[in-house]
Amino acid sequence: MNRDFYSNLIFEVSRPGRKGYKLPKNEFEKVALPSQLMRETAPELPEVDEPSVVRHYNNLSTNNFGVDTGFYPLGSCTMKYNPKINEEIASHPSITHLHPMQPESTVQGALELYHILQGYLAEIGGMKEFTLNPFAGAHGELTGLMVIRAYHMSRNDVKRVKVIVPDSAHGTNPASAAVAGLEIVEVKSREDGTVDVDDLRPLLDETIAAVMMTNPNTLGIFEKNIPEIANLVHEAGALLYYDGANLNPMLGMARPGDMGFDVMHINLHKTFSTPHGGGGPGSGPVGVREGLEQFLPNPRVVKNNDGSYSLSTTETALGCVSATLGNFAVQARALAYILSLGHEGLAEAGKLATLNANYVKERLRDSYLLPIDGLCKHEFVFDGLKDKSTGVTTLNVAKRLLDRGYHAPTIYFPLLFHEALMIEPTETESKDTLDEFISVMHDIAREATEDPETVKTAPHLTPVTRPDDTEAALHPIVTWSELNAK
Repeated sequence: MNRDFYSNLIFEVSRPGRKGYKLPKNEFEKVALPSQLMRETAPELPEVDEPSVVRHYNNLSTNNFGVDTGFYPLGSCTMKYNPKINEEIASHPSITHLHPMQPESTVQGALELYHILQGYLAEIGGMKEFTLNPFAGAHGELTGLMVIRAYHMSRNDVKRVKVIVPDSAHGTNPASAAVAGLEIVEVKSREDGTVDVDDLRPLLDETIAAVMMTNPNTLGIFEKNIPEIANLVHEAGALLYYDGANLNPMLGMARPGDMGFDVMHINLHKTFSTPHGGGGPGSGPVGVREGLEQFLPNPRVVKNNDGSYSLSTTETALGCVSATLGNFAVQARALAYILSLGHEGLAEAGKLATLNANYVKERLRDSYLLPIDGLCKHEFVFDGLKDKSTGVTTLNVAKRLLDRGYHAPTIYFPLLFHEALMIEPTETESKDTLDEFISVMHDIAREATEDPETVKTAPHLTPVTRPDDTEAALHPIVTWSELNAK
């Protein structure tokens, strides 16, 4: 069958006069619509029969890629397989039929679920208390920074308007700080990929509100100087923020709160089992150390003396960050995941995430340039192919992977390396899957030397090959027309 059949728009399948419906006879009197509501011309709708509609959309669905269809080594995003038992629980009618505005007495089970989960997250993160209200990781970052601002304002420490962010940080860190009304100060990394403490020290003054860090960092390297950094930050009167995007390998092994972090967020959709492709759904709970819990957003779920649960609001809270209590279905999945694995299972997940990453890294280092040697945690970064003479770029490698049935890893991030290629295999992938991926990566490196044009012009087997990304971003075509189709 022609490959284009799988990528055509429904308009291109359309043929004049075809239809796949028959409306029932009108049993009501004809009603005259006001002229201002009437169209001057008939809408341009596709004309297709029912089999064409069914086949069209089913064929398009085969182009979807996710963790349920193949290996998804997307660095810095923890796209791991999600157990289906968690999906079953989250889709139970007792959860899906709830309304967020129901009286507290009718949703005691939901409030208990919320309260139990925030307690488990506090234990996992080494924090005093969590709020589950934020809807995403970046929303959690913003909420955490708002907690930090509320803390400084409560002490009338109004000079603290800056946030220090490492040069290897996720892009959401400086973006969240800017949205929170804070200025961004960059701290450099050392050659080993960790934060340069000597560069950080002179930046800490009375204007710094917080230092945002990820551990392991974006390069997959464990920041071993966190205790020293925490002492420096606290001596300067600032707070230390933990970006939980890379919490996955830390599960059951180390807690940010024990390292000296004051505020943190967790991406439930990354670490605790929710499919998060396509921009959602997400959840970014925020935890705080003792002494900061009064600044968490309203409402908070509290357990009463009689064992019941209720919503509490306080004047010291930073305000509200969501209309209700966050994304409840994501929270249900997370609790199911935590209860299924338990402490030993979570710790095993962290260990396997680290083992898998180091296994792939060591097996590929003979073909791909490894800019930072040594043990990584959950992910690692290559600086493109080892053989630079071929002219094959990281983008070319990523495109060629599509021909071989793999989702491409993260490319050109972090910005520390010109041809960055970031891989995170996660703990859910078997050695067989990893070995197959490693073999394909070696094949592509070999092709780059023996037949570079094949790699440079990839992909060859996908419905869409090499669109002009810049043109699409600057001048997107969002409606169909025969002119655009031609």
